[in-house]
Amino acid sequence: MDSVRDSKNKSTFAWAIAFVFALIWLAAAFLPFFFMVLNSFKEKFEMLVSGVFNLPESWYPTNYIEILTGTFWTFFFNSIIVVGISLILLLFISACASYPLARFKFALAKPLYGVIVACMSIPIHITLIPVFKMATYTGMYDSIWALIGPYIAFAIPISVFILTTFVGGIPLEIEESAEIDGCNKYRMFFSIILPLAKPGLSTIAIYNGVNMWNEFSFAYTLTQSAGKRTLPLAIWEFQGQYSMNTPMIMAVLTLTVMPMIIMFIVFQDKLVKGMTAGAVKG
Repeated sequence: MDSVRDSKNKSTFAWAIAFVFALIWLAAAFLPFFFMVLNSFKEKFEMLVSGVFNLPESWYPTNYIEILTGTFWTFFFNSIIVVGISLILLLFISACASYPLARFKFALAKPLYGVIVACMSIPIHITLIPVFKMATYTGMYDSIWALIGPYIAFAIPISVFILTTFVGGIPLEIEESAEIDGCNKYRMFFSIILPLAKPGLSTIAIYNGVNMWNEFSFAYTLTQSAGKRTLPLAIWEFQGQYSMNTPMIMAVLTLTVMPMIIMFIVFQDKLVKGMTAGAVKG
């Protein structure tokens, strides 16, 4: 009885510690968002006078009205186009690369996989100048199409790494049964592997979609005119040479992160399934 009681006490204590850490993590994650939304409803100099965490003297929705009636939608649709096309191509390329790496046995399988994984260690900042020169030489500079190539290239290593592990966890017996029924490799890939790999594809789509949506370096380097820029650069429209409208910038940031928050709320179950489905082989 004493051992059972001690075990229950330890379990209760462990859950209490976990709950405390969860509250700390929630506060650390929620406070910046609360700060951003709170100050987005203030007037230009109000947060400097009354304090950043004080409630607005009067809720000021004009910031959002000016943003939504201005050039915000141009930035928004540019981001939608770039992220949408980049994710579609990324998922297809990653799936086509992961299937042979996970299933086929050939001499260069492990070296190729090692090179792809090693590419995850390349920082994007050392490639800004070469990519800028390539975009200039090809005539794609200052267009949203110049962003698609770098976004895909830097997302492929982590995507192939995750998807190769996931595809390797799919039971081989399913493919053997399909092969006995006369299914060739191409049909097996599109009719069996891709449907079974949906959780893994969802995981890399959400993970890379957030990174592409918030990407700043390439968007700043490869675009110049306001009509060709994406949402992370929208804040440049609300700052001048000597001053900036901080509440307006907070409103822009709030509108920018809302699509990602909604996406996480809607697809969080798919993200969790994708992260855990390949952990145990069938």
